[in-house]
Amino acid sequence: MRLIQPSGGQAAKTTQVMARRFRVASPATATIAGGLVLALTAAWVPLAGLVRQATVLNIGPAAPIILIYAGVGLVVARRQPRNPVGWILLFVVVLLQVSTVAGYYAVLAYRPGHRGLPLAPAAVLLATAWVPAVALFPLVILLFPDGRLTSRRWRWVLWAYAGLFACVMAVIFGPAVAAVAGHHIRLDASGGVITAGHRAGAAVTAAEGLVVVSIGVIWLSFLAHQVLGWRRVTGERGQQLKWLASGAAITVTSFAVSISLGSSVVGQVIFVGIAALPVGIGIGILKYRLYEIDRIISRTLAYAVVTGLLVGVYAGLVLLATRVMSFSSPVAVAASTLAAAALFSPLRRRVQKAVDRRFNRARYDADQTVAAFAGRLKDAVDLDSVRDDLAGVVHQALEPAHVSVWISQRD
Repeated sequence: MRLIQPSGGQAAKTTQVMARRFRVASPATATIAGGLVLALTAAWVPLAGLVRQATVLNIGPAAPIILIYAGVGLVVARRQPRNPVGWILLFVVVLLQVSTVAGYYAVLAYRPGHRGLPLAPAAVLLATAWVPAVALFPLVILLFPDGRLTSRRWRWVLWAYAGLFACVMAVIFGPAVAAVAGHHIRLDASGGVITAGHRAGAAVTAAEGLVVVSIGVIWLSFLAHQVLGWRRVTGERGQQLKWLASGAAITVTSFAVSISLGSSVVGQVIFVGIAALPVGIGIGILKYRLYEIDRIISRTLAYAVVTGLLVGVYAGLVLLATRVMSFSSPVAVAASTLAAAALFSPLRRRVQKAVDRRFNRARYDADQTVAAFAGRLKDAVDLDSVRDDLAGVVHQALEPAHVSVWISQRD
């Protein structure tokens, strides 16, 4: 077999082509994508007002969420251009914004009295851009934190995933194409095409259900992959996965609570909590204050437990005083408040100690070591033994590479 080596000119051209392709994923491209998000957001607000979809509860929570997701994607893409996670976050936001803006523009274009606006059919088609956005976002979980697949088997899963979403795109994009081609366009309030009431057959319905279930199973496999990886790894990678898990937990909790509260102001404010996921992703990828997650988790759990216990104690004391002992309501409330306030500090210390023992073992062991050293220091009189004991405690609690103690000599 004879191998033909490319000439110097051909090799140089190949290198230039590869470099040109790589420059597409550059900080400049990320900045352009970030500017596009701002431009689409600026167009989204007035268009929503023109089609009577702009409300404080609608735009208020959505705007900061969009900017946080796009901001994290922009920072990650600029700092780590080779990592696809930042680009996926940016593209998801761009696609969602394009879908929203195009949908509102289409509604405005096909409203009576506004016929003749340019690019109205294209807006109808672009309103379906939310489908690839939904398909791309779960890949952030799979590719976190370095953007690489851990096994070649995931390539087959991704090919199957792409095929399933191609079917979903055909089902959603097809009616829009048919409506534009037939010049019979009926839109809902967000710009989605209203199809005629043709009833699908049982086979088609079963196929659609199978596709949806298969996509859900693949999403769960992405999540299970990270959960199993969390149990196997330690050190820096474990801390990164903790940030991802914490952001995901806050996002799911915020979403569930906001849904239960409905469209109230409190529900919409809590809904902003879903922005915790990109924040956790960004910190985990950029490794910024990576090891503070243990303290954040332990403090959050401790204060959540303390709050729940104090609320229970407060409610129990109020019911006991008003229903059983027949005290007046203001007196019972005041006494219950004072009792709950008195219980706060000792209860917080006990709960924090228990939570640290379970979720922040390093901090708990360090606190126990320092407390034991303080107890021994009370009875110590020999300076050399104190110095050796101090060096041993610092080495046990902090595990530094080198420990030295400097003692000032005074006359």
